[in-house]
Amino acid sequence: MASRSDQTTGSQNAAGQVTAGQIFGLAFPALGVLAAMPLYLLLDTAVVGRLGGFELAALGAATTIQAQITTQLTFLSYGTTARASRLFGAAKKQEAIAEGVQATWVAILVGLLISTAMMLGAPFFSLWLSGNTEVAHAATQWLRVAALAVPLVLIIMAGNGWLRGIQNTRLPLYFTLAGVIPGAILIPVLVSHFGLIGSAWANVVAESITAALFLGALFKAHKGTWRPQWQIIKQQLVMGKDLILRSLSFQVAFLSAAAVAARFGTASLAGHQILLQLWNFITLVLDSLAIAAQTLTGAALGAKSAQVARTVGIKVVGYSVTFAAVLGLVFALFHQQIPRIFSQDQSVLAEISTPWWIMVAMIVLGGIVFAIDGVLLGASDAVFLRNASIAAVLLGFLPGVWIAYAIGAGLTGVWCGLLAFILIRLVAVVIRFQSMKWART
Repeated sequence: MASRSDQTTGSQNAAGQVTAGQIFGLAFPALGVLAAMPLYLLLDTAVVGRLGGFELAALGAATTIQAQITTQLTFLSYGTTARASRLFGAAKKQEAIAEGVQATWVAILVGLLISTAMMLGAPFFSLWLSGNTEVAHAATQWLRVAALAVPLVLIIMAGNGWLRGIQNTRLPLYFTLAGVIPGAILIPVLVSHFGLIGSAWANVVAESITAALFLGALFKAHKGTWRPQWQIIKQQLVMGKDLILRSLSFQVAFLSAAAVAARFGTASLAGHQILLQLWNFITLVLDSLAIAAQTLTGAALGAKSAQVARTVGIKVVGYSVTFAAVLGLVFALFHQQIPRIFSQDQSVLAEISTPWWIMVAMIVLGGIVFAIDGVLLGASDAVFLRNASIAAVLLGFLPGVWIAYAIGAGLTGVWCGLLAFILIRLVAVVIRFQSMKWART
C-alpha cells in the first residue's frame, strides 16, 4: 500500500506543482556529488606529483584506464534513476527502491567481472597506453589494488540512481563526502609511506566507506525480497546497453579531439587540455540541473502527467540557459585572465585564443542540450539519445575534426568539430522535446 507521502508526491506532480525549490533542492546536492570526485583526483594528482614525473605518468596511465572502464557503466546511475523515478511518481516507492536492489545486484556481478579482468589485463592495458615498460609496471600495481574498488564504485552508482529516483539527493552527497574526506586525508599519509601504491589504497578506503553507507541506506529502506529478479535485471541491462553506446560516442569524440590536437604540436595539445578541463568543469554545473530534470520528469510520467513533464523540461531549460549564459559571460569577460591561471607559455596561450570563443558558444548551447538530455533520460528515451549522440559524432564531429587535420586548421578546427557535435545534438533534442514522443516511450 502506498504511503501518505508517496500519494502526496504523486498528486503534487499531477497538479503541476514543479517549483524552483524542488529543482534546486535536487540540483545543488547533485552538484556536490559530481564535483567531489574530480576534486579528490586533483588532490591525488598533486600528492603523487611530488614523488616525481615517473610516478605521475604511472598514475595518469592507470587512472585513464580505470576511468574509461567505469565511465561506460554510468547507466547504473542514470538508468536506475529513470526507472525508479517513474515508480516513485506512480506512488510505488517500495517498487522504486526495489529497482535499487536489482541495480545493486548488477553492480556486484558486473563489478566482480570487471575487477577480475582489470587485475589480469592490467599489464597489457598499461603497456599499450604508456608504451614504457617501467611506467606500465608501476601502473599495473596501482590498477590491481584499485580493481578491488570497482564493485564498490558500481554499488555507489546504483545507490545514487535509486536515491535520486525517490528524489533524495542529499544522502548521496553526505555518503560521498563521508568517503572522500577520509580518503583525501589518507592520500598524503599512505603515499608518504608506500609510494604510488598508497594512492590506490586511499581510493579503496574512500569507496569502501561510501559504498557501505549506500548499502546501509538500501537495507534500511527496502522491505521486500533481496533475491535477484532476472526480468528486472534484463530490462535494466537493455537500457544500459543504449546508454553505454551513447557514452562510447562521447569517448570517441573527445579521444579523437585529443589525438588530432596532439598532431598539431605540443602547444596545441597543452591548449586543448586546458580548454577540455574547463569544459568538463562547466558540464558539472549543467549536469546537476539535468539530474533534477531527470528525477522530476520520471516522477511526472510515472504519475501519468506528460504536461507536468513538459513543464519540468521548460523550467529546467530556462534555469540551465540562465546559468550557462552567466558562465559564458564570465569566460568572455575574463578571456585573457583565466587561461593564464593554467599556463604562462605564450605559444599555448596563442593556441587557445580563437578556440576560447568556440568554447564560450558551446557553454551557452550546452545549457539547452544538457537540460533536455536530463528530461529525455528521465523519460527512459535511451534509444533516441543513443542514436542522436552517434549521429552527432559520425555526421558532425569526426568529419569536422579530420577535415581540420587535413587542411591544417589547428586547435580551432578541432573545437569547430566539437561545436558541430553540440549543434547536431541541440537540433536533435529540441525537435524531440517539442514532439512529446518521449512522453509516450
